[in-house]
Amino acid sequence: MIPSSSTGAKTASEAARDELLRKLRERIVGFAASRLQRDAAEDLAQEALILIHEKYSHVEPLEELLPLALRIVRFKMMGLRRKAVRHGEHTAVSVEDLPLMDDAASPLVLAERHETTKRLKQAVGQLGERCRKLLALKLDGKNFSEIQIALGAATVNTVYTWDLRCRKQLMELMDASGEQKP
Repeated sequence: MIPSSSTGAKTASEAARDELLRKLRERIVGFAASRLQRDAAEDLAQEALILIHEKYSHVEPLEELLPLALRIVRFKMMGLRRKAVRHGEHTAVSVEDLPLMDDAASPLVLAERHETTKRLKQAVGQLGERCRKLLALKLDGKNFSEIQIALGAATVNTVYTWDLRCRKQLMELMDASGEQKP
């Protein structure tokens, strides 16, 4: 708005101009809001009023200002739409509209997992006593030094060797049970 006179009181013409701009702004926002979101409409109204103030300050009556303001807003809306198309915003999909990924495993993965578990149980049942104890201690979270003490091995390297042999035997048993399918 234009600053008031040095006395601080508004003159009648300034008050009339302010009232005219308020009415004009309401109509511009109403027009733009019928085609755009409310916040975008208010932004366009503000831009139109600035343009009118800077370039068309000589236009005074509401009968001339309103069509001019609406034409300016129409041009600004077209520019906004062109910009949205240029940036690809008109084809953007809201995040809320996208389907969520299903974290559940597919039936095929579940069947394979079930089959592998079945073969693992079968193979562990065929392992020797020392291998079953070693696997149980590993599943309990014991490290190789603790396993050495629990199994009474002479050195940690002995436990490493047992572990390697047990895993190799377990893999062979699982492969053999997988091949015995009917």
